[in-house]
Amino acid sequence: MLDLSSGGRTLILEKGDRFTVQDVNENLVIMLLMLPSANRQNKETLKIFQDAGGFDSFFPPDDDFKAHENLIDRFPNLDYFGDKDSFLGRQAKTSLGNVLRILRPIIIIDEGQKAYSENAQKTIRNFNPSIVVELSATPPVGSNPISHITGQDLNREEMIKLDIHVVNKATTNWKDVVLASVEKRNSLEKLAKEYESQTGQYIRPICLIQVERTGKAQVNNEYIHAEHVKNYLMNECGISSDEIAIKSSEKDDIEGIDLLSKECPIRYIITKQALQEGWDCSFAYVLTVLTDTSSEMNITQLVGRILRQPYAKKTKITDLDESYVYCYRPNTNEILNNIKKGLEGEGLGDIAGRVVPESDNTDSATKANTTVIRYRERFKKFEGKIYLPRFIIRENDSYRELNYEMDILSRINWNDISLKDMESLVLSTEVKSDVVISIALSDNTEDLIEKKISVMRTTGFAADYLFITRHILDIVPNPWVAYEITEKTLIILRGKYSDDLINANIVFIIQELKKTLEEQRDILAEKIFVEMINNKEILFFLQCDSSFALPTENIVKGNVKKLTRDTGDPIEKSLFEYVPEEELNTLEQSVAVYIDKQQKLLWWYRNLSKQDYYIQGWKKSKIYPDFILSKSNEENDDYSKVLVIETKGLHLKNEDTGYKKSVFDICNELGKKISWKELGEEFKDKTIEFKIIYDKEWQRKLNEIFDVW
Repeated sequence: MLDLSSGGRTLILEKGDRFTVQDVNENLVIMLLMLPSANRQNKETLKIFQDAGGFDSFFPPDDDFKAHENLIDRFPNLDYFGDKDSFLGRQAKTSLGNVLRILRPIIIIDEGQKAYSENAQKTIRNFNPSIVVELSATPPVGSNPISHITGQDLNREEMIKLDIHVVNKATTNWKDVVLASVEKRNSLEKLAKEYESQTGQYIRPICLIQVERTGKAQVNNEYIHAEHVKNYLMNECGISSDEIAIKSSEKDDIEGIDLLSKECPIRYIITKQALQEGWDCSFAYVLTVLTDTSSEMNITQLVGRILRQPYAKKTKITDLDESYVYCYRPNTNEILNNIKKGLEGEGLGDIAGRVVPESDNTDSATKANTTVIRYRERFKKFEGKIYLPRFIIRENDSYRELNYEMDILSRINWNDISLKDMESLVLSTEVKSDVVISIALSDNTEDLIEKKISVMRTTGFAADYLFITRHILDIVPNPWVAYEITEKTLIILRGKYSDDLINANIVFIIQELKKTLEEQRDILAEKIFVEMINNKEILFFLQCDSSFALPTENIVKGNVKKLTRDTGDPIEKSLFEYVPEEELNTLEQSVAVYIDKQQKLLWWYRNLSKQDYYIQGWKKSKIYPDFILSKSNEENDDYSKVLVIETKGLHLKNEDTGYKKSVFDICNELGKKISWKELGEEFKDKTIEFKIIYDKEWQRKLNEIFDVW
């Protein structure tokens, strides 16, 4: 990401690497350094502080004694040879440590709470940092938080699996708990395989099992040992030995193993404490705790190992977007409190309420306040068989979904951006000023107060290049290119206006520049999109592994109000058993009720925004249509045509609507060429069409559609 943002000018170094002044001037240089290796306590024995070749460009020539003295005076904490009063004076060491002090680096410290000892603080200050940024889940007292990432933020960014389901097994036999975990993991893998067949994303759910003992000399019947669990998994659950790994201080079956690889068979990892810190695998879904759950440290650290969401992207399959904890001999309240405390200790206290206790026989998909709805009985034959096309990229002999940043934005040539609008930009000639007034008590008792001082103070920011550049980086992701655009813009404006007038209008200038850049970016992106379609690089494709399949079940609130017809009768043609009324706005409710009455309609589906079917065009935001309709065939037992509808109020008819219509027009043109038959004989002769329908005219438009169906 940094390399992309810097236009390929990112240089990543370790402490043994050499670099020059030119490297620093032309690149974003990132050095990875372990804090203990920079410890001044024994710096004389450390390479980072030793005189070394390769850094000469940062220092004066060896024979320029005066320059060395000036450099040391400027940076008094530089290491040097010699003495100030000696004949040759002092000479700075050409060490990496000295280079860092001269450069006054930005220091970013991971696990910042560990850098608060006196020695650590002294080490950090010794590098003359321009700023120190800490990353910490538990910032200590005295820190200066400038940004707080909550658990909900992580969840919204699809980075973690929530809810956390805690299953309290009502049993005195640990094998029952392991068996329940195995069954859960197996059910997750079945869902994961279905998901892979639809999306191409590989997930192999892993179960972590915490035991009481792992040492070779500790095998006895008094404690649950790793070998006990492994033997049970192999002999009674029929699990192959290569799917089971033990991780302990004595034995490490996962060392050097890529757990995310399709070639890796591991599905169970047995441990005691070896995974409690520093270990992470997003495929870990199930945690089985066979130890004493009253130990707060044991349980809370391990729960963190199963929270990470694979690929930082929700699957939209509830079970694959959540995590599971199975406990043996637990005190339910105690374990819930320990998990919640652990989340709070990790800076995720705001999601502690997402820890859901479940009874021994509770299905994870069915919660107290939710219910699962499925297809109507007469539509069940369509489960897993309703596919919709998407724009995809052809790469060699394979296909993947179109990605805006990777496939469109990265191809934009920012040199083609036109700044003509900035040439015609008219600035306000009124230099706005702040008025500062001092008020005092008046000597005149009738006036009470009087204005003593009035000061006019010019407002506005200085037309600083970096200030403007920072404000356009959300549009132009490359900072060097953004800087060049800023330069060109200010050159244009300075040809017409004074710096004072530009400074006074700087906010307006930035707003107009952003509008111009957004407009130009979208024009160029559209050209790229169309070009790639013409060159067959982008395809509007319909096949099982690259298309979207409508979900076969949805989870809704338990006591939600159901959508009904105007008469109060239940709707009859929705694909699912019912539709929650709260999922639709007023216009959408009217449209849904109207289409539900149409004789030529077989079924309709309310497409959920940010969750269901979408189309990725040449703009970043995806298009989520409102409805998916199907036309009934003559026998009224299958569909022959699919209609995708986006509804819009007239007051919302804007540039975005025009964009959606353009994308839909392309979809319709390419849709004529889609072969549904390759999905199987049962899909042949089906067609698809995309429409936008506006408020005030929706009924007339729908009548026209159903009339020609």
